[in-house]
Amino acid sequence: MESVGYSLSRIWMLFLLFWLGQGRQMAPPGFVQSSCRSRIFWMKLNKLLLQGKFFQLEINDPYAGPVLLDEKLASRCGYVLSEDVWGNPVFRASVLGCHVANEADELFSLTVNIKVSSFASMRAAVTYTYPMYCSYSSWAPREIVCEENYMEVSVKTDVPAVSNDYTVAWMSALPETQNVAYQLWQLMFVSPSGRKRIMVSDAAKLGYSFNNTLYRVYLRAPYHSNESDISTVNGVNMNLVTSTSMYRQRWLLMLIDTTVSCPLDGISFTDTTLTWTVPSVIPTLVLQESTFLSKNIVMGVDGQVIVNPEENNYLLEHNKTHIGITIPIGAEGGKLKSSVSCGVYGIIYSIDLFLEHTWTDADWQTTKYTIIKSITTPFMPQIPTVINNTLPEERIFNIAFGHFLPDVSLVSITIGNVPFTLREAQHHGYKIYETSFSNGTKGFILEVSFDDPCVLKEYVNRNETKYTLLVNYTLSVGPEMVLYYHSAEVECVIADIVIPEATGYCDEENLYLAIPVFGLHQYWNLYLGAKLLNRHTALTNGYLAASNSTHLVLQIPLFAVGVIYEEVSFQKIKARFDVALRKVRTMETLQIFSVSCNFNPSAFIICHPDGTIMISAQMKTVPAIDMSKTKLRDSSCKPKEYNKGHAFFMFHVTTCGTSVRFEGDHIVYENEISYERETLPGQSQPKITRDPDYRLTVSCYYRAKETVMLGAFVSEPSTSRPFGSGTMVPRSNIAVYRRIRKALNVVSRVSKNESFMDFYEPDEAILKQPMESVFLEVELKDESPDAELYLDNCWVTGSLDFNSAPRWNIAMDGCEIKSSEYVAEFLSVAASPRVRHPSHFKRLAVRTLTHQLEQVYVHCLVAICSPGSPCRGQCSPRKERKGHRSASLQGYVLAGPVQIVDPDLR
Repeated sequence: MESVGYSLSRIWMLFLLFWLGQGRQMAPPGFVQSSCRSRIFWMKLNKLLLQGKFFQLEINDPYAGPVLLDEKLASRCGYVLSEDVWGNPVFRASVLGCHVANEADELFSLTVNIKVSSFASMRAAVTYTYPMYCSYSSWAPREIVCEENYMEVSVKTDVPAVSNDYTVAWMSALPETQNVAYQLWQLMFVSPSGRKRIMVSDAAKLGYSFNNTLYRVYLRAPYHSNESDISTVNGVNMNLVTSTSMYRQRWLLMLIDTTVSCPLDGISFTDTTLTWTVPSVIPTLVLQESTFLSKNIVMGVDGQVIVNPEENNYLLEHNKTHIGITIPIGAEGGKLKSSVSCGVYGIIYSIDLFLEHTWTDADWQTTKYTIIKSITTPFMPQIPTVINNTLPEERIFNIAFGHFLPDVSLVSITIGNVPFTLREAQHHGYKIYETSFSNGTKGFILEVSFDDPCVLKEYVNRNETKYTLLVNYTLSVGPEMVLYYHSAEVECVIADIVIPEATGYCDEENLYLAIPVFGLHQYWNLYLGAKLLNRHTALTNGYLAASNSTHLVLQIPLFAVGVIYEEVSFQKIKARFDVALRKVRTMETLQIFSVSCNFNPSAFIICHPDGTIMISAQMKTVPAIDMSKTKLRDSSCKPKEYNKGHAFFMFHVTTCGTSVRFEGDHIVYENEISYERETLPGQSQPKITRDPDYRLTVSCYYRAKETVMLGAFVSEPSTSRPFGSGTMVPRSNIAVYRRIRKALNVVSRVSKNESFMDFYEPDEAILKQPMESVFLEVELKDESPDAELYLDNCWVTGSLDFNSAPRWNIAMDGCEIKSSEYVAEFLSVAASPRVRHPSHFKRLAVRTLTHQLEQVYVHCLVAICSPGSPCRGQCSPRKERKGHRSASLQGYVLAGPVQIVDPDLR
């Protein structure tokens, strides 16, 4: 009789399926895949056929018709709608779920309507009806399924309902059975908040699903319900629902343990693996743990059982407390996906796992425990690398940019600061193409010529160019096509610059340098000492410059500024001219271009920057004179060399009676070469007598603001200082033209204190602390009581050099200047036994405010005012003195060095 009933129900189910299929379309080939795995319906939709479309699922109830699938219905009815790791929609349903046609707990069928539309409102949708079938007969006495959104326990109803182990939960349930209504199922939940007994219809309102089939009773519960509890088993958090199903008739009282417990976590990650851990024994499901025996453990991926996990590098291991599955990141069966987080590129690995554990114990004989788990790793940053494969000899940048998953594509690229689409880049001449790496990732190759205008070029080292390629990549990442930006900088240095070599030669009056023009002003410049040698400098110094496409030719007169005299005598001059080749940016000297020649001028005057004057004088007299008897103003200054027609003098501007005067913005030093009276024999009587006062006046001109002057010469003249210019003027014997100029006799000294009674000796060190005053006294050595000494301009430097830098002015136009570095103050001078004429003295107190130099020198320009050119006081307005400047004698004094020391070092 039972077999007849089964046959009738099967016929009725087939009729309903046929009727529901009328007017429906069949799914296109390849759109739907389905299977039955471990009493679960599995259906997968091909995402490629859903691109740009919307879809819904309906469950076809054999009696009530289509029911729209939503989230609330899914967890209560045993459905799961999600995506696999490749983005394909996946639908899973328990064979004990709602609207499933059940034939004797062995054959199950479920029909799903797949509605597809081009509109979010689902209008004009096309419906595909898809039936699924599942055959499952190997039921265990108790089966538990832990799905993503529900927990399900089903038990056979022909097993003993009450355990011999009377637990607290069971004992507490017995009194409740007295209140169970006849022929109705009721549920009793036990939780930390107490016991709760509810009708099955009320349980459905709380999200539970309870029902019975021909041979089984099942309970389906959502996670984290009010009646659930969280417990920790061997370090894994479990969601536990303790329940008892009760059914009463007059002759029968049935109590069924429908307790279910599923893991909530147990996932851990490393940089290379993920591990899923679950407890081996769950105490709430195994009441008599001593009788527990694990029979079989099976793992699967994407619904497929993995028979030999080690072949896929999976690791399945278990012990008395845990079962663990370890999967390498990127292993087969899962999927790596590119992602961007906070502007950082990275990857995410996802895999769908399931675990099936079968055990026995004294209460339930056999329990089949199935967990389905979708695992996704956290975002794992993967900083892309730029590999420089550039070959300098080919002068082409070749850089590989990777490693990326296949879901990354290059959208655009910026070279330097110029953006290009890929098509524009190819048209511009850049080569961009993909390359594959051995680990399954890919990269992007970019080739750019060194000579491309977007490549930065910088002259470095001695003869090298640094080529720099700045790249900004724009990539589309992952299925979401998020834009990701990455910048890279690649450099290559090659020796591709030739340092020029100059050629030098001379004629009778000039030196010449021919210098290649390649790289001039781009990589390097020419310098004359510390001064840039440009057209203005050349013109100022009297050089001639001519250039063509290959060379710059400099013509330097023998006595021009910048010529170095290596050897000077009245017979020859060995002269040299140097030009430094320096880098434009760093001023590093790469090469010294030099030309050196010997010259034989008949007469010359050389005014060295250190104050040395060299004169080769030619006395053309008839009859000839004895050149050994020529002299300078100081008769002790005789010629160093001489012959019949020439005399060679070398002296310093501070010696031999040399006078000094100002002429415009020049300081002029003058001396005279003279010959004493001599009586010469004539051919007949009377005797011939020469004029005794024949003189040759020599003058050296120095620019006051650019050259070293008297009292401030360094021991080794620098070629960077321009030479003074000199003249030689012969004087006639007419008395009106004979003017013997008097040298200005001014001395300076440093007093040890403000009394100006005790002075430092010339060879005595002057030590001063910061903020301590230096007392300077300047004296005019003149017998005229009407003359007055005047300090015009005074300044402080760190060297003897009149024009050295840095320089701090302490007096301008006779007035003190108070700056943040130095303070000067004029002190009054009173008559005393030592000071006969106070107007011949000036005193100045100089105080340093900042310790910037280890030693300092004080320089002053002085003037002598006479009754015809009054000074009008030390700090008189400049305009009142301007008209008398030419009538005043002027000069220069120097004091120092003064050593500035710390107080504890003095």
